[in-house]
Amino acid sequence: MTLFHFGNCFALAYFPYLIVYKNSKLSEYSSFWPCVKAGGVYCLTQLCKMIILATFFPTYEVPVGKIDLHGELMKGAVELFDLIGLFVIISQQIGRGDLKILVAGVGWAMAELISMRLLPLWVGARGIEFSWKYIQLSFEANISLAHHIIMAMLIWMWTRNNIEKSVLPLIISLLLLCSSKQTLLELLGTLFHVSSFGILSINVLVTMLVGLVATHLYINLCIQDNSWGNPKYH
Repeated sequence: MTLFHFGNCFALAYFPYLIVYKNSKLSEYSSFWPCVKAGGVYCLTQLCKMIILATFFPTYEVPVGKIDLHGELMKGAVELFDLIGLFVIISQQIGRGDLKILVAGVGWAMAELISMRLLPLWVGARGIEFSWKYIQLSFEANISLAHHIIMAMLIWMWTRNNIEKSVLPLIISLLLLCSSKQTLLELLGTLFHVSSFGILSINVLVTMLVGLVATHLYINLCIQDNSWGNPKYH
């Protein structure tokens, strides 16, 4: 029973990544190693974030029921390094714009999945007692995949020279929301005592809304350039 539960959680968390890879241009262009390199950039970025947090923003003892608002805000600010890491991946990747987005988003999300969720699933989901916690963790992995592809899409649009100036503030606002989303969700759960599944639902809703807006901007940019199916579109 425990292995069955672990198998369900593992499949729910990892199979969507495999499906996206096999049924997108990542498989067509044999982009496995570029995705691995993107994962390497993820690991380096997280290491830099940990060093900065430990050096410049040490943690303090906080009374039970209280929130270290200053610490949470600083933590949210450090999350901006994720945007820098994704920008480095996209700027170094050669190829079409949609391929750059997929390499950055899928490679980054897969590295996060392996480093942050594989061990909890392996240790916890094989426990004697059933827990919804690990089903939720698997759902979060799927949300994370969509979240990072959306972030990569927004960063790619931000790097375009022909993007309309009136759209840039919206793109920047969405990027800031994406980078600080996890911190905001944690604050929401602590301040208003929202349940874990409530936070998960809000996470899904926010990701969907940002994704719809980002996709609309991306399609408009493609139509504006009249570059559908054009291999020179990068």
